[in-house]
Order: sequence, then C-alpha cells, then structure tokens
Amino acid sequence: MFMSTVDTPDTEDFDARYRVLGSRDHRFDGCFFVAVTSTGIYCRPSCPAIVPKRRNVRFYPTAAAAQSAGFRACLRCHPHAAPGSPEWNRRGDLAARAMGLIADGVVDRDGVHGLARRLAYSERHLTRQLTAELGAGPLALARAQRAQTARILIETTTLRLIDVAHAAGFASVRQFNDTIRAVFGRTPTELRRKASGRRHNGPAEPAVVGPRVGGLPIVVRLAHREPLDWGRLLSFLGTRAIPGAEEVVGGCYRRTLRLPHGHGVVELSPVDGAIECRLSLVDLRDLTAAVQRCRRLLDLDADPTAPAEHLAGDPLLAPLVRAAPGLRLPGAVDGAELAVRAVLGQQISVPAARTAAAHLTQALGEPLPAPDGGLTHLFPSPAAIAAAAPEQLPGGPARRRNTLQALAGLLAAGDLAIDPGSDREELRARLLALPGVGPWTVEYIAMRALADPDAFLPTDLGVRHALAALGRSDPTLRDGCSPRDAARLAERWRPWRAYALQHLWGSLTTAAQAIDPPPRAHGHAAGAAGAHVRMPARPAHNMAGCPPANR
Repeated sequence: MFMSTVDTPDTEDFDARYRVLGSRDHRFDGCFFVAVTSTGIYCRPSCPAIVPKRRNVRFYPTAAAAQSAGFRACLRCHPHAAPGSPEWNRRGDLAARAMGLIADGVVDRDGVHGLARRLAYSERHLTRQLTAELGAGPLALARAQRAQTARILIETTTLRLIDVAHAAGFASVRQFNDTIRAVFGRTPTELRRKASGRRHNGPAEPAVVGPRVGGLPIVVRLAHREPLDWGRLLSFLGTRAIPGAEEVVGGCYRRTLRLPHGHGVVELSPVDGAIECRLSLVDLRDLTAAVQRCRRLLDLDADPTAPAEHLAGDPLLAPLVRAAPGLRLPGAVDGAELAVRAVLGQQISVPAARTAAAHLTQALGEPLPAPDGGLTHLFPSPAAIAAAAPEQLPGGPARRRNTLQALAGLLAAGDLAIDPGSDREELRARLLALPGVGPWTVEYIAMRALADPDAFLPTDLGVRHALAALGRSDPTLRDGCSPRDAARLAERWRPWRAYALQHLWGSLTTAAQAIDPPPRAHGHAAGAAGAHVRMPARPAHNMAGCPPANR
C-alpha cells in the first residue's frame, strides 16, 4: 500500500486507504498518513477520532509531506510516534537508501550535500527524486525527524529546552521554536506543561523518562507492529553475544554502541507492547542515531504479517510459520562491525566465532571509562583492526586474517560503506571481489547489515539440513539437499527468502531441543552474564560454519 505522491479522492487506491481509516488497523500506522483539510491536522490511520468526510481527506506517504503541505500533527494519536514504513526494507532504491541515512541523522551531521555525496547523486537530483516519491525533500524529511526527537525530549525529560534543541539537531533555538510550533501547533513550553499535567493525572504515552547526560538514563519506547517474537530475537542475539561488548541479562539485551559523537550503552527489553530502549550516551546528539540503529537491529519497522502470509502458503514452511508468529529479521547496529564478525565466523562454530570476536574486542576495542555490568569495551573500529599487529588478531588461517584486515582497511579509509545508504547489488559485487569473501558471507552481510528481506544462503549447511528434514516426502530431496536444491526451493519464497531462512534455522534449534534439551549455561559462555541461553545443536547454520564457497 505504498504511495509516491499525495493521494486525493480522485486518485487510484484512495478507496482502499479510506477503508483502512474505518478499520483503525494499527498495521498501517507509518505506512501512510491521513490529513484532514477541514481541521488542518494529520494523523496515523488508526487514529480514534471520528472518520472524516471523504472530500476532506488527503493521504501522504510521509509525515514530512503532510507537514510541508501545511498540516499539523494530531495531539491525540501522535503520528510522529508510529513505526517506520516497512517499504524502506523491501525497497533498495534511492528513496529507501536516502530515508535510511536521514533516519540515522546524516543530514543533521553533514547536511544535504553530505547525504547527496554519500548516495553519489547531485543535491538537485536527490531533492527532485525524493520530492516526487515522498512528497518532501531531504531537508523537510530531516526537519520532521528533528521535531519528533524534540517532542520526545520535551514531554518526558527535564532537560532545559535549549539542551533539547541541541540534542534534537536544531541549528538554533529560534529554528527549534518555529519548527515545534509549526508541526505541533504549540510552543515547546506548552507541550511540556501539558505533558507534565498528564504525568500527574496518570500514565500517558511514555517515550523517554529522565535525561542521561553523563550518567542518568534515557528510556525510549520503540513502537512496532504486532506480533513480535522477542524470544527468538533474544535467542539469536544471545547466542552470538560478544563477551565484554554484549550480554543478555534477565530477558534484556545489552550492548555497547559506537556512535557519531561518542559511545553509548543500550539495554533493550519488551514492556507493555513496545520495546523499552534504555540508553546511556556520552553526547545527546547521538540519540536519534542510537534509536534508529536499535530499531534496525530488532527489525521494528517491519510488517510481520506480510512475510508470514506469503510463506504460510508454502506447504514446506507453513508449520514453521504457524509456530513462530511475529518472527523478525535480526539486523545490526553497525554494518562495519557485522561485516568483520561475518568474516571472523567463516568456517568455525558459533562458540568459536564468539571467542574470536571476544579476543579481538579485548585486544583492540576501546575500554569504557568504567564497566557497565558485564560490558567493558566497544567493538574495535575498522581503523584499529586494519592497523593491528598479527599477534593482536584471533588465530586461524592466515588468509582469513588477511581478508579481515583488507576489509577493515577499506572501511577505515571510507572506500567501502556498509550502512542503510549502501546499494545492495553494488555492495555485493564489491565484497565478492575481496579475496577470501564468498557468497555465504556476502548474503549474511546483506541480510543483517542491509536488512535485505530477500537475502538467502543456499550453501549454508543449516539451511540444507533443515530442508532435508522438512522435505522427506519430496523425492528430489531423498538423498539430501544440495545448494542447487535449496536455491530452487527458495525461488517460491521471494521476496521474503531471508525470513524463510530464519524459520529454517529456528526449526533446527527447536528440533534439537525437543530431542535433547541442553543444560543451562551460565555467564559469558552462554552469551550473557547471568542469563540462561540455549545453544543451537548445529552451529553451521548460524553466523559461523560457512561452506567451502567462502574459503
């Protein structure tokens, strides 16, 4: 239901979107926005207000487009707090890549010129393209995001308003005041006063509780579409958690973050239909980037029903889909880190890959000023890895160490970028050109660092084992499942092959636990200090254990 321009009563698909207003279906929140000409307000599709008359309704693809058309945000349904559109993950085009970088704060840090340079387009062409597809240019899209961040800080922290303006990315207090008044129809002081009254009268829409400036917590509630299989996400991340840089404690995932203006620590856990994101930041200007990277890590902008409905139609996957509603595609908070970890994990088991990553982190990662629970270090920067002496790198084949440093050198020099702005096919080609990097590693990076929902690993041993077990009645699989068989079967799962892959990996872990439940493991050996994490029986289907194609 994606739209590229303003949708008026005489345009195609208006009827479908108008019916959504009557259903108040939360799944469409963030996919498009509805503006009402008689009130000058724009809302999310599930707004509880009376459905406006058809002739007064306009639909917009982004909040920025509605704001640019002169509409103010609804103070009842809070459209700024809706999950992001799942279209940006499905699409790998210029608009989707630009949206990913804008969400990460590139325009605030480097301006439109920096965004255009990163995407290899002129500012004029980029602005024209985004305006045509999204109804707003990069400046307006960044302005809408700044307004959202500012409102969160205004309403739910005690930060001085001048500090809120600085943290949200505004260039001046005047710009901050004008933007808040234009977008929300109230001054920053009025928003804070009303929010303070709500807190005294009962719980309101919680977003951030208290500032964290040099030691106090910032708690951000991350919206998502239901359902969400937190257990599988936590298991996936926990089994790969690097001691010292990541941990799972009491059902919460915690890790250190390398951010544009400094470092941070984040704790993620489900609370009351949202994900509570507790942040400790050295510099508040990193709030927007930290939040967006956590959303990508947990795939929170996805619409879980779309891949589920498609894959449930396949007789091979249908039982797995029914058993795991709300399955998400685990992402990454840092594309460069994920790529390094993928190379480290080649040809070895998951526990061995974690050990190698822990060695690298302790040897080359910057230590935190003080330990935070089990967190002590940042994951090493590409520059540190590229400049490391051989004895500082994990053991293993010399070729893997050479590949690791060659990759890190490109990342450190800025000759290779792995982030939401990367062109998926171009990045695949550049990675494959590196000696020691094969299709398994490339597809794994595309799946997690680029959130490509159609990435697939036909050579993965775990995928082949799972397909062989599921397809016993298939005469073509009686002698096992070859990479060619896996690729053939996966064609019918497009464009959601990465979600199918997660179901296949999960089936192996579930089957292994049903046959022989492993004992509970404690501490870092389980991927978390004080956590209980079940380790998969077949490590080959996870981050490590690549097939010979990666040698």
